[in-house]
Amino acid sequence: MAAEKLRDLSQPIDVALLDATVAAFYGTGSKEERTAADHILRELQNNPDMWLQVVHILSNTQNLNTKFFSLQVIISIFCHYHFEQYHVFKCQAYENGFISSVQVLEGVIKYRWNVLPVEQRDGMKNYISDVIVKLSSNEASFRQERLYVNKLNIILVQILKHEWPARWRSFIPDLVTAAKTSETICENCMAILKLLSEEVFDFSRGEMTQQKIKELKQSLNSEFQLIHELCLYVLSASQRTELIRATLATLHAFLSWIPLGYIFESPLLETLLKFFPVPSYRNLTIQCLTEVAALNFGDFYNMQYVNMYNIFIVQLQTVLPTTTNIPDAYANGSSEEQVHKVLVMHLFRIWHCSSLPFTRQFHIRVLESTQENINSLLMGLEYLINISYVDDTEVFKVCLDYWNSLVSELFEANHNLENANMMGMHVPLLGMVDGPGTQLLQRRQLYAGPMSKLRLLMISRMAKPEEVLIVEDENGNIVRETLKDNDVLVQYKIMRETLIYLSHLDHDDTEKQMLKKLSKQLNGEDWTWNNLNTLCWAIGSISGSMMEDQENRFLVMVIRDLLNLCEITKGKDNKAVIASNIMYVVGQYPRFLRAHWKFLKTVVNKLFEFMHETHPGVQDMACDTFLKIVQKCKRKFVIVQVGENEPFVSELLTTLPTTIVDLEPHQIHSFYESVGHMIQAEPEAKKRDEYLQRLMDLPNQKWAEIIGHARGNVDFLKDQDVIRTVLNILQTNTSAATALGTYFLPQITLIFLDMLNVYKMYSELISSGIAEGGPFASKTSYVKLLRSVKRETLKLIETFLDKAEDQPQIGKQFVPPMMDPVLGDYARNLPDARESEVLSLFATIINKYKAAMIDDVPRIFEAVFQCTLEMITKNFEDYPEHRLKFFSLLRAIATHCFQALILLSPEQLKLVMDSVMWAFRHTERNIAETGLNLLLEMLKNFQNSEFCNQFYRSYFALIVQEIFAVLTDTFHKPGFKLHVLVLQHLFCLVESGSLTEPLWDAATVSYSYPNNGMFVREYTIKLLGASFPNIPSSEVAKFVNGLFESKADLSTFKNHIRDFLVQSKEFSAQDNKDLYAEEAAAQKERERQRMLSIPGLIAPNEIQDEMVDS
Repeated sequence: MAAEKLRDLSQPIDVALLDATVAAFYGTGSKEERTAADHILRELQNNPDMWLQVVHILSNTQNLNTKFFSLQVIISIFCHYHFEQYHVFKCQAYENGFISSVQVLEGVIKYRWNVLPVEQRDGMKNYISDVIVKLSSNEASFRQERLYVNKLNIILVQILKHEWPARWRSFIPDLVTAAKTSETICENCMAILKLLSEEVFDFSRGEMTQQKIKELKQSLNSEFQLIHELCLYVLSASQRTELIRATLATLHAFLSWIPLGYIFESPLLETLLKFFPVPSYRNLTIQCLTEVAALNFGDFYNMQYVNMYNIFIVQLQTVLPTTTNIPDAYANGSSEEQVHKVLVMHLFRIWHCSSLPFTRQFHIRVLESTQENINSLLMGLEYLINISYVDDTEVFKVCLDYWNSLVSELFEANHNLENANMMGMHVPLLGMVDGPGTQLLQRRQLYAGPMSKLRLLMISRMAKPEEVLIVEDENGNIVRETLKDNDVLVQYKIMRETLIYLSHLDHDDTEKQMLKKLSKQLNGEDWTWNNLNTLCWAIGSISGSMMEDQENRFLVMVIRDLLNLCEITKGKDNKAVIASNIMYVVGQYPRFLRAHWKFLKTVVNKLFEFMHETHPGVQDMACDTFLKIVQKCKRKFVIVQVGENEPFVSELLTTLPTTIVDLEPHQIHSFYESVGHMIQAEPEAKKRDEYLQRLMDLPNQKWAEIIGHARGNVDFLKDQDVIRTVLNILQTNTSAATALGTYFLPQITLIFLDMLNVYKMYSELISSGIAEGGPFASKTSYVKLLRSVKRETLKLIETFLDKAEDQPQIGKQFVPPMMDPVLGDYARNLPDARESEVLSLFATIINKYKAAMIDDVPRIFEAVFQCTLEMITKNFEDYPEHRLKFFSLLRAIATHCFQALILLSPEQLKLVMDSVMWAFRHTERNIAETGLNLLLEMLKNFQNSEFCNQFYRSYFALIVQEIFAVLTDTFHKPGFKLHVLVLQHLFCLVESGSLTEPLWDAATVSYSYPNNGMFVREYTIKLLGASFPNIPSSEVAKFVNGLFESKADLSTFKNHIRDFLVQSKEFSAQDNKDLYAEEAAAQKERERQRMLSIPGLIAPNEIQDEMVDS
């Protein structure tokens, strides 16, 4: 009886009976009752008329689960039109409960709204609006159901993005009218407006098409007057704290984009400033003022701006007196002083790129106009200096962002004027009243005091550079750093840039402050590890910013004082800290060291001393610094200096055994690379070969000894200690080859054939071990050690061939002997015993010797292609190293030996194309990008070959299908740029005239198309129409036609595809930054070019071009 009553939907449903049924389903009844309740609820949910009862149910029930069920009814209505997604949505909602069901409903509206009939869309729109109004009209229900209301607000905004303004023109007037009926309704209306602004202006990129975004922005702008009047009315008339806070939050969301007249030509700013002293509104008021400060309004509103700033400063002095010790108040914030702490945090939000909210670089010059304004400006800077000393990393980061912005602007003004004069524009400098030079000087004098204090701040708080390996742990002990702190490295880069600008603004003050702090270290007045560290990190960070003469004089004093400090200071930890700082500083000034041989020699000998120091981290840092110095000063070590009997490199090679005696193997390898760079700088071949022979004497003696024993008894090579020694010798050779390149030829020739024999023997040992022990044998330490030797052998050969100059005789000497020991071994081996380095080695060889390798490609193809594909195509996880290297090899062949691909049989070419498509379908970004680049190479090469028609007839349609599949798949967004390039190539090709035969198969396609363009157009429309049934066919056709129309302009073509991806709803509500990665990379490169134009801004070791070394 009860069930029949519930099924009768011709009259309002019995809510009490429905509550009881839902309660039975959720566990209050017996098992039979639960089953019966489940059956009834499913019937109701599947009834297409049930959704008309939802408003009645939600209006009369207090049961949360019944409300949940009602929302499920709405979801089922939406999903009825896309049945394949219904089960997923329903399962998500049942599994996650009431709030999740609201989220599911939000998603359904977001993606499926337009498929509903008009009357149901209107009904849903009215229903959501009615529920929101009902719940927010009563104070008690509004507070009790706040989470529910918030979710409904989000749903309403999602509906608005579809309906407004075209199908709901009265929305803004209706909302404003409703807001005036009740303060709680008004509060919720503010929340809706805030959400709407955020959706349109903050989160719209990649969520909506560009046309839709433009339409919504225009509508909001045109109707903002009503919103503006409502906000001013609330702020002037209401006494309700929650409403005022909601209004301020809404204003904050709108201020960044509304017409400026609403801000500066109305009482809005005056009203906001009145709220600043009130603690409960201070946070939101500051956020609003920050948005105003960030606006670029030219000179039109300067008077209002200055007035606003001065009022703010006066109020700030009342809230936070200038005598307040801000760092202490922040650190020791008792309950009474907590206000200071909170206020400080609020201030940082304002000062992000703004000195107090009103000194952003667009406006700061306005405050430099009169003495009164200057006083306010300097007071603001003084506040920020004091706040910057607060011992809180997040607080300091915000302050640092501002300081970086300010000093960058001050420097750029000076730098641009200097550049104009260098280019012969003869801008008046000093001595001319009111000339640009005079104004610049006055401006620098104005900021001289704050900038001097800022230099001291930067020096005192300098972050640790990446090169420093010795740190103080939480127990106060000096230890070797084990993990890099990326946040600290980012902070160091910003501080370094800021200090470079400060140094350019006043070199003398920078030098004075640093030397003064250093003298306090020497006399013990200011001696602590941290003080010395931050000082030396700051000294190292300004390398290249001073004129050479000044830098030389400065460095002489710094290095002298640091060496003296090392001599007079006692204690192992103290000396380790000083040593670390000496090594960091000298490593940052290669220009100085090149100009001062005696200092260079002294520094290098000091590094050799540190290489015997066993304190953790000192030896590593000594070897790293030695390598960095040698790379920039290598010529100095191979010429006979004044007062010397022989080049330094010769002296070093004589004492080499004692110098490296205390170093670990990895440190010795670094040392050998450093000496290799020295030898590479020797211009005379005879001397160079002699130095190389002396350098490699120790490892060569050990190698000859091992090979000699092996010739007598091959089992000698199976001993684990011998294997480790062989590995170490090979690694030493690789380090030397990295530095020497072509000049390593005599050494590798000496060991090459023996090395291949060892490789072959160890490979056989590995194969037999895996054959006998199964897959787990490859995980044993013995097999891993053997494989390490094989890999290092391949790495050594690859390094030498890659670094060597393009000399064909080198390839002819080394490639043929490797064919069987390396390629043949790879083909014969078990999958688990194949080294991926074989693939990268032959990719390097083909990239190096290009077309000269065409004759060898069939053998390479035969040895690695089929067996590697069998390994990597079973799934997307096994043999990860083989995957990328295999496709890199294939790309090298396609790029440099394309003729070899043409000669493949159709079956073999199909295997290649299948593997390429498999590659760009891969979820691993590097593999997918390699596959796409390979595809592009092949498409271009085949277009220019005699097999163009044959190839594209076989693969054109398949490639289009596969590219659209990954393009619209969220797992492959990083490949967006390459997807677009492939599609552009295909659509340009089809109308270029290169294809002279039909792309379609006449045997299977009955209709004869007039041309290939029409075929591709219709094929693509059918493909996308079948894949996206939610998009009307007219829209799909419009998109495809747009592809043909925009194919010649890459930017337009790309934006057209982006809009389609948004329209398809495949990428909505996700992180879409990968769709804009190309633009981000271009911006990054422009920033690097800007930094290269400023002396010192790029660290010496980060500049790719070799510094002048003469």
